[in-house]
Amino acid sequence: MEQVTLDDLDGRPHAAVFESGPKTVRLVLDAGDGVAAHTHPGKDVLFHVLDGEMEVALDDESTTVAAGDVLRFDGEREVAPTALTDARALVVLAPGADG
Repeated sequence: MEQVTLDDLDGRPHAAVFESGPKTVRLVLDAGDGVAAHTHPGKDVLFHVLDGEMEVALDDESTTVAAGDVLRFDGEREVAPTALTDARALVVLAPGADG
C-alpha cells in the first residue's frame, strides 16, 4: 500500500496516478493555460475538476466546469481544456465499451 496526496505526484501539467491499469492523470493548469485539442480513441473519459474552474471544449461545444463537477465523454470526441482560474483535475481514461 502507498498513501500519497495528488500534489505529491510528479509531473506538470500531467502526473500519472497509476503505473498500470486505467490511465489516470492529475492535470494542473495555471489560469489561462490549456491543453491542445486531442482525442483518446477507444477510451471513455472521466474528467473531474478538483479545484478551480476550466472551460472544456468538446468538438464544437464547450462547457464551464468547476470544483466538484464531473464530465463523462467518449474519447473519440476532440477535447481541449483551458483553465479559467488556477485549476486541478483528475482525468481517468478507461477502456471504452468496445475495448
